[in-house]
Amino acid sequence: MRAFTEMRGPTTPDELWLLEHAPVFTLGQAGLPEHLLDPGTIPVIQSDRGGQVTYHGPGQLIAYLLFDLRRAGIGVRYLVERLEQAVIDLLHGYGIRGERRPGAPGVYVAEAKIAALGLRVRNGCCYHGLALNVAMDLAPFARINPCGYPGLAVTQLADHYPQVELAELSWPLARQLTRQLGLEPVGVDAD
Repeated sequence: MRAFTEMRGPTTPDELWLLEHAPVFTLGQAGLPEHLLDPGTIPVIQSDRGGQVTYHGPGQLIAYLLFDLRRAGIGVRYLVERLEQAVIDLLHGYGIRGERRPGAPGVYVAEAKIAALGLRVRNGCCYHGLALNVAMDLAPFARINPCGYPGLAVTQLADHYPQVELAELSWPLARQLTRQLGLEPVGVDAD
């Protein structure tokens, strides 16, 4: 992501990468080690994204957005709102009410966090993105203070819509993100 962003030119198309990670804790730029309560054998990676600490693992849909904010004429706050709205609209399609929390980026369902955001902006372009908990082992979140908040409850889509499968969410999330950002998909790489 860094290399792509550093090599971008004014006409480089934006990209959206959808993927899953192997189990890993990531600390953002301002991440404080005291928020790692008991990482155990799960690797801890220092990241250049914003935010504190989070967990990534199988069953979580990651959306990395490589987006030229300058070209789009938008700021980071607007981008965060659009990313949150994409998740809120996606959840709505499953009959789930997602909402924002002032001062705590991400999306929440019934007071529990279901999607975390972490971005990095360099030369007017962003990378990193969001993590949506779909159908995963949530136990590792108890080994950290998620997003730097002690005791923050974490949930996943499968807790509210049990028959959901991660594979069915990639296209709907991509559509919501491109719609929220006013983008038209021009190509798809299935790898």
